[in-house]
Amino acid sequence: MTDPDATWTIAQTAADFDVTHRALRHYEHLGLLSPERVGQRRVYHRRDRTRLALILRGRRLGFSLEQIATILDMYDDQPGEVGQLRYLLSQIGERRQDLEGRRRDIEESLRELDELERRCAQDLRRLG
Repeated sequence: MTDPDATWTIAQTAADFDVTHRALRHYEHLGLLSPERVGQRRVYHRRDRTRLALILRGRRLGFSLEQIATILDMYDDQPGEVGQLRYLLSQIGERRQDLEGRRRDIEESLRELDELERRCAQDLRRLG
């Protein structure tokens, strides 16, 4: 079992999550992370690492940092976990619609490329 009081440096955190120090400082500047400051050093606690994992997951899913901040802040404040989950569900629905629209666009573009490729091959056979 992991020590609940464990702490990590910025270098350890960046390496563990495969992000840059700059990204961590940016998330801190936006208020998404709040590592403890010991002199000039940043000390990351389990809460920071959990939030960072959620931030990175949200980014992979295409959520903006503003949306991620709203979700994270709701967990800590009112309306709490229920409000957080409701908001997240609405955002998931919107994100899904956006991705499905993009998939349709990509599928249409692929069909157009297939048709163009077929025509070019026909023309080449006819001319060659």
